[in-house]
Amino acid sequence: MSAAPLVGYSSSGSEDEAETEACARPGVGGRHRGQSPLPSQRLPVPDSVLHMFPGTEEGPEDDSAKHGGRVRTFPHERGNWATHVYVPYEAGEDFLELLDALLPHAQTYVPRLVRMEAFHVSLSQSVVLRHHWILPFVQALKDRVASFQRTFVGLEVTSGHAQFLDLVSEVDRVMEEFELPTFYQDPSFHISLAWCVGDARLQLEGQCLRELQAIVDEFEDSEILLRVRAGQVRCKSGNKFFSMPLK
Repeated sequence: MSAAPLVGYSSSGSEDEAETEACARPGVGGRHRGQSPLPSQRLPVPDSVLHMFPGTEEGPEDDSAKHGGRVRTFPHERGNWATHVYVPYEAGEDFLELLDALLPHAQTYVPRLVRMEAFHVSLSQSVVLRHHWILPFVQALKDRVASFQRTFVGLEVTSGHAQFLDLVSEVDRVMEEFELPTFYQDPSFHISLAWCVGDARLQLEGQCLRELQAIVDEFEDSEILLRVRAGQVRCKSGNKFFSMPLK
């Protein structure tokens, strides 16, 4: 997954600046000699000064146009880090050739489909962590998954499903410790190949999926190339990555 930022920052005026108004100090018999009266109103601050410094109180705004129309599932807040636990899939040349055959065909049904930049099997939802929780969270994950063996996965997990459920169970326990949402009930484990904005299930179901399955079935050695040795669980938090080897 890309670590590029998904948001842009806006500038604000000087509404948070502290401003004071000077008043004449009363003396005996009125003002000091030679002192001119103070203006009753503050002078306006020039626009060039108002916009010299960017605001620091406003959070970044989501600009979905900068990341393919995707919208954050939760609002940005300074100090919060989007966090996701998954098993990475290192795609080989043969896998990418298969994807090159599948994607153009799928795009005849849904032209807005976009190829994934990286591939993985999710073990958690995307959750929010405060910055000071990251290292304790990762350490708890390491303690939970340290004893798991490696397994094999394909586009959709048809073997090793029970082992993935065991991994999710351990990840869920860590989520509960930090009072975060656990994974989905009865999850289906898979590797996403492409994505698009909006609900395109009606276009993809039925004839399209049957044709895509035929391409996979006819692809040379597809049964072998769609297996992968998963040697680690990875946690991405903001722009930081943490790896936990599987035995």
